[in-house]
Amino acid sequence: METSFLGLALAATLILQFSTPINSSFSATTSLPSRNTYIEYIKTSCYNSTFYPKLCYHTLVIYASTIKTSPKLLAKTALNVSLINTNSASRLMIRVSKIPGLEPRVVAATLDCLEEVGDSVYELQRSMEEIGHAGGSDFSKAMSDVETWVSAALTDDDTCLDGFAEEVVNKKVTAIVKRHIQRIARLTSNALALVNRYASTQANLP
Repeated sequence: METSFLGLALAATLILQFSTPINSSFSATTSLPSRNTYIEYIKTSCYNSTFYPKLCYHTLVIYASTIKTSPKLLAKTALNVSLINTNSASRLMIRVSKIPGLEPRVVAATLDCLEEVGDSVYELQRSMEEIGHAGGSDFSKAMSDVETWVSAALTDDDTCLDGFAEEVVNKKVTAIVKRHIQRIARLTSNALALVNRYASTQANLP
């Protein structure tokens, strides 16, 4: 279920090699180690801080050149990845609720889940706004608000899953919903862990 992506910087390096041999040698020795450093930073952060490190790494490594070694950008990007996937899950729930012939209790569970996921989208949007404003003397309060919003989004994901217990008999629909909601819950859990990491890192600065 986890998807990995890679950057496209190699083409530019090859062009430099043919056009300016001296400068291309310098570029190859400086840009590549930097990118490797960024990738290693993401990997270390994911594996040291999150409950789902493989998912964390594979969903964030594409953004290595943007994140670099910034804990704020790492947390903010993780939130954005969670938001994008939660929006996709919301659209999926709408389609599922309209499948012809579903049992009324399955439709009800799906609509309840749609509401929970909609709340999660709102809460992740708020957390993105808040982390963008975090800084200065209000940093601790802003990060506390971010943590609250992300925790609420994670709770909403879990509540959605609660609605698809054993009594919801349509196993195919249940499997689809669980697969997608579990993924966004894990992404949100990872984002919360990286938010906490960023908050603690900044709190320890003089």
